[in-house]
Formats: sequence, structure tokens, C-alpha cells
Amino acid sequence: MPLRRARPRYDDPEYEPTPVYLDELEEERKKASKKSARKRPAARRKKDEPADEVEAPDHVVIGTNAEGERIVIHEDDEPQWYVVHCYSGYENKVRQIIEQRRETLGLQDKIFDIIVPTQEEIEVREGKRRTVERRVFPGYILVEMKMSKESWSMVRNTPGVTGFVGTGSHPTPLRPDEVAQIVRRMESDAPRVRIDFRVGDHVRIIDGPFYDFSGTVDHIDLDRNKVRVMVSFFGRETPVELDFLQVEKDYQAERRKEEEKEREKERERQEKERQAERAGKSQRAERSTKDRSANRS
Repeated sequence: MPLRRARPRYDDPEYEPTPVYLDELEEERKKASKKSARKRPAARRKKDEPADEVEAPDHVVIGTNAEGERIVIHEDDEPQWYVVHCYSGYENKVRQIIEQRRETLGLQDKIFDIIVPTQEEIEVREGKRRTVERRVFPGYILVEMKMSKESWSMVRNTPGVTGFVGTGSHPTPLRPDEVAQIVRRMESDAPRVRIDFRVGDHVRIIDGPFYDFSGTVDHIDLDRNKVRVMVSFFGRETPVELDFLQVEKDYQAERRKEEEKEREKERERQEKERQAERAGKSQRAERSTKDRSANRS
């Protein structure tokens, strides 16, 4: 049985304790401090390390997007115009929902105006003119707002909204000259003429001295709303400059043109089949001749 070492008695006159030195205690304390520092996060290891970069007061990180990038907004005291992307065809619906949510959440002092940029156009179809309202930027609306975490969240979480337009994940406001250009385009007195023809298309003249003549579009001048049409007079083509509203696309001629293309493709297909059939007959005849020669020999 192993002997158990007797515990020393402090009142024993022969007991001499091991001396303890203060410098050794200090060394042990430093070693223990280093071990605990290695276990702590890297940001807390050294006191002299610089602190993490702090965003400026007008920069607010409000989360991350699907790619993991930080979404940063610039809080503004003055309202600015922002472009908001939404589902195409739902621009007016999204505008109504934002207006309703603005009233419900009491953000009238943050969100001011929501507009869907539109422009009147004159559409000519089958000889009939009608004025229609077209969206200038399909799939986008403009929101005048003071950017903050609350206003951003309200607009971004509106049904039908897919996000703000900006650099990366930073919503970027429009410049004043960009806003002025959009407003001028919306407030234009003269409606824009919408055309459904292009260079090379067949058109029919529906107004003016060349009424009911047909021709081919040679040039389109969008700034002057003019089109140059090559009209055939006595077997000779002559250029005639007309207004957009004086011509319309000749759908019958276009259909005839498409039908002619289809017939041409069919003729080419049939010709290729005949050529392949002739080539096959020639090869079979050649093989038959070789077989007869081999039998004679």
C-alpha cells in the first residue's frame, strides 16, 4: 500500500514554506492574460487596435440584400426625388398603395408626392386616330421623400415594389436637372405621335394629295414627325415627305409580303428535296453499275 504523504503543518517548527516572489506572480499573471486574450474575439485582443469604422451620422445601415450586401441609406432633411422599381403594369396601383400607407402610418412629413411619368400620344391604327396615355418609364415610379429608415421601409415593403434605383444597395436621388427634364416631358403641350412602322415597311397614304397611294418607308424623322415614303409613279419610285398622321402601316401589303416569303421558303424546300432525290438516284445508279461490273468479272 503506497504511503500517503503527510500534509505539512504550519505550526510545525521544522516546516519551511517555499518562498514566493512578486516578480514571479507578475509573470504568471501576464501568461494568464495572454491565454485569455487568444480565446477572445480578434477585435478585443489588443487595446491599442483601432476601433471599427463607424458610418457617418447621415449613413444608416438598415440590413442586407439577397446577395449579402449592406443596404445603406443617406438620411436627408430635405425632400428629394427617388426612382422606385415596381412590377410593370402595376405603377398606378403601387402609387395608390403608397399613398394609403403614408396616411395610415402618419408619414406625411416624410413622403410627399408619388407620380407615374406619363405622356399623351396620338395613335393611328387602321385609319383611326385616338389619344392614349403612355407610361414614359414602364415599371418605374417617382417618389418625393425625405430618406429615413422609416420612409425607406414603408416604400420598400409596399406590395409590388422590388426596390430603389441606385448604385449597388445605396438608393440614389435624382439630380434636379433630371427631374426637370422628366417634368418637361410630361407637361409637353403637343402630344407625341406613336407610329407602328419602320424603315422598309409598306405604308398607305391616308391623307393629302397622294391619298390611297402605297409606298415603302425610306426615312423617319422623329424630331419633325415626318416620314419619307418611296411612291411608285408610272413605274418610277419618287420620294414623298409626309406627316406621321398622313400614313399608316399597310397591313395587307405586309401580309402579302409575309405570304410571299413563306411561298419562297416552300419553293426552296421543295427544290432541296428534288436535289436530294436526284442525288440519291444518281448514287443508286452508280452502285448498280459497279455491282454489274463486278458480276461480269
